[in-house]
Amino acid sequence: MQAGKILFVDLDATLLSDDKTVSKGNRHAIRKALDQGNYVVVATGRPVESGRIVVKELGLTMPGCYMIAFNGSVLYDCSADRVLYNKTVPIHYVYQLFEKARQAGIYIQTYNQMEVLTEKHSKELDYYTEHSKMRYKLLPDVVAGLEEEPHKVLLISLEDQKLLEDFEQENAAWAEGKLNSFFSSTKYLEYCPAGVSKGMAIEYLCNFLNIPIENTIAVGDERNDISMIKAAHIGIAVQNAVDAAKEAADDITENDNNHDAIAEVIGKYILL
Repeated sequence: MQAGKILFVDLDATLLSDDKTVSKGNRHAIRKALDQGNYVVVATGRPVESGRIVVKELGLTMPGCYMIAFNGSVLYDCSADRVLYNKTVPIHYVYQLFEKARQAGIYIQTYNQMEVLTEKHSKELDYYTEHSKMRYKLLPDVVAGLEEEPHKVLLISLEDQKLLEDFEQENAAWAEGKLNSFFSSTKYLEYCPAGVSKGMAIEYLCNFLNIPIENTIAVGDERNDISMIKAAHIGIAVQNAVDAAKEAADDITENDNNHDAIAEVIGKYILL
């Protein structure tokens, strides 16, 4: 495939409407971009399994389709159905995060290849699985039950973002050099391996495909999208994005995620 433009697009509140569907306008624009020899990369904080549901539903399984999952911990080739690289959180850091979250009274979960892993049923678990469509497993000791190192750990607070902000700040010195932390929404505080981000994944994939960074466009809405908005040649925030993402962006869409924002970006920057 001849090198074309490469679009990196966040899922939740960017490509997906608030009801978690993809509009006909966005679908048509994505298909047209691919037909013209461009690349489309879904870039999400979701696990591979959850992201794969959206990818398959959209038909993004042809050559030129990739997925950044777990905020950059995994890079996945959608057409070949294979992982190009993955980075994991050392088990002893997972153990320490679970201990710290337990002491702070904050819900925490991690993952195996197919499921959410947590220690007890809660409203946070219900909220997450409803939106991600993932199965879950309850374990009395999650860390002891892990068969391999996970790709990320997630803390959730549905009502009190400050609780998560305080946790991140209080543990910043401990996490430095060990883990990368960021918010993917007001409710989710994510911990990934050190050095991992959507921006780092952009650089890796461009090198892998031998595509110049000048051919990249990235679109997102949240703080965990800022690294890819900055890494891409053209970084774009959707109209409904948080202020920090808008401040980092080169452009802001006129439309929001419920009104074909991605079709707007594709029409403006990608289609011939």
